[in-house]
Amino acid sequence: MAKEQMMTGCRAAAEGAKAAEVEVICSYPIRPYTAIMMELAKMVANGELNAEFLHGEGEHAQVSVVLGACASGARAFTGSSGVGVTYAMEVYSPMAGGRYPAQMSIADRTLDPPGDFGSEHTDAMSTRDQGWLLGWACSPQEVYDNTLINYRVGEDHRVMLPQMVCQDGYFISHIPDKVTLGDPSQVKEFLPPYRPIGPLSLTNPVSHGPQIRPDQGAPMDAMRAQTFLAVPKVIEEATADFNRIFGRNYDPFLEQYKLKDAEIAFFIQGAHANTCRTSVDALRKKGVKAGMARLRWVRPWPTHQIANALGHVKALAVIDTSTSYGGAMRGGNLIHEVRASLYDLDKRPLVTSFMGGLGGETIWPRDFEYMAKVLTEMVKEKRTKNYVYWLGM
Repeated sequence: MAKEQMMTGCRAAAEGAKAAEVEVICSYPIRPYTAIMMELAKMVANGELNAEFLHGEGEHAQVSVVLGACASGARAFTGSSGVGVTYAMEVYSPMAGGRYPAQMSIADRTLDPPGDFGSEHTDAMSTRDQGWLLGWACSPQEVYDNTLINYRVGEDHRVMLPQMVCQDGYFISHIPDKVTLGDPSQVKEFLPPYRPIGPLSLTNPVSHGPQIRPDQGAPMDAMRAQTFLAVPKVIEEATADFNRIFGRNYDPFLEQYKLKDAEIAFFIQGAHANTCRTSVDALRKKGVKAGMARLRWVRPWPTHQIANALGHVKALAVIDTSTSYGGAMRGGNLIHEVRASLYDLDKRPLVTSFMGGLGGETIWPRDFEYMAKVLTEMVKEKRTKNYVYWLGM
């Protein structure tokens, strides 16, 4: 019987990789993700995990190593944070285009400047159009679970795509919480061995990473786009199996907290959702019908699920912890896609965004109270006065 343990998000990611029996690991240090590799290095050294552990000369090399390992038929694992994520950018599209379902564990961190080491989603959000599966956990437990779920989805032959399993740096990566690890029999039932479609072989050679003609490019892009249309069904199947086998209760795409009768709502991803829930409870006690929608997957983006969950609310606050300088709403990344998801509804909520948690700043209960006040005024005046607010400024 699995027992609850206290562990950080970094250790939870390492435990997830261990449970998945990864075969090739490539590391390069950058805080706050480094502790994941420290844990895995100990597991390999102590004989707890039979894997080849390599140390890259940089993040570009890290992703290149796991690309080759994945092409060779190994289940591969790496990770990074902040500027390390962006340093490997050149390899992301070839990784997805070659259909190599390796996994990166991201403990996110703000980019330079300000380079203050705090948590911020801009690093991984900058990669969202590279063809990877992408999403955030809100607890160490979910980090562990998402590690297994992402391997299951990414390695499915209907998908075959790499994955970024993200957690907020420090808020999750370094703060212990209760985690129940899966029993090996549960993991074995949920996650089958990795079976590459075209592994490197002397007797059955295939081309990997070929240079192609211009007229072949569009069909390849269309194939990737078509794959992403199939991914939601695979996510639904994998989540249902995971919930059944491990006794969890995840919604495949969107955590909905007290949304059914909500008049105002917060749209959020990552660790600050924990504060949001308690703030929703506090607002409810004051007579404010508030609710929360927490995004679990950025790619694929759950357009229809968002529309169905939020179409009835009167006003919506999108909390952005990533930057999109000069974007349509002059705020972060999430508001653009949230507004697009709601656009075709006959009746849709008023929407504004709040820039919060940038550079590792905490989003406090008082900030949610302030956001609720703005939303209530929007409902009263029946208009959105500003499309973006910067919390704390």
